[in-house]
Amino acid sequence: MGTGTRWSAWSRRRQRRVVQALMAGCVLALLPSAWTHAASGGRLHGTADVPAADVAMVFGAGLLGERPTPYLARRLDAAAELYRAGRVKVVLVTGDNSRVEYDEPEAMRRYLTAHGIPDDRIVSDYAGFDSWDSCVRAKRIFGVDRAVLISQGFHIRRAVALCGAAGVDAHGVGVADVHDATWYYGGAREVFAAGKAALDAAFKPEPTFLGPREQGVSRALTALAD
Repeated sequence: MGTGTRWSAWSRRRQRRVVQALMAGCVLALLPSAWTHAASGGRLHGTADVPAADVAMVFGAGLLGERPTPYLARRLDAAAELYRAGRVKVVLVTGDNSRVEYDEPEAMRRYLTAHGIPDDRIVSDYAGFDSWDSCVRAKRIFGVDRAVLISQGFHIRRAVALCGAAGVDAHGVGVADVHDATWYYGGAREVFAAGKAALDAAFKPEPTFLGPREQGVSRALTALAD
């Protein structure tokens, strides 16, 4: 076999290995997304047909100054709709208050009360720094065993999967939104976020901040029963 023939055969083998490695990498990268889809299967609904639960859980999605972003406002609108329809009794708002000047839960509370939700039906989690933290704290700090989760469509599968891994029987409402640059960014980001979610579900790390048990949810539900 001539030198040129050997080089050609080696080059083809190398190309095949590169292609195989790329294909294997793509499969591994997509496995976490496949897990979130499987874990949330049959658990995504609209506001009209989601199973009733005592608690609706709204994940933070950023602020503009002291106001919710349009994406977060639509999540809160869905929570208000569920409350008014009697499908949920208490709204747990979970978000970032890691610095004094940035308070997602308080902004979410103000928005909900301005839209007719009684203040004593809203419970704030100030240490929901990411989806895993929010789910773990809902279960371990606020005693939530079952909840309706509210987020955008690109995030809701991951949220349901993570809360399930944290021990919360969760169903999700994926809020419809305009497919703008933010929406496409969120969808692309989910491919990478799903990898972290799979690791969180597998290894169950402690949240950034745990703290003592809080009775806000149970008190609100008890007051309703009185």
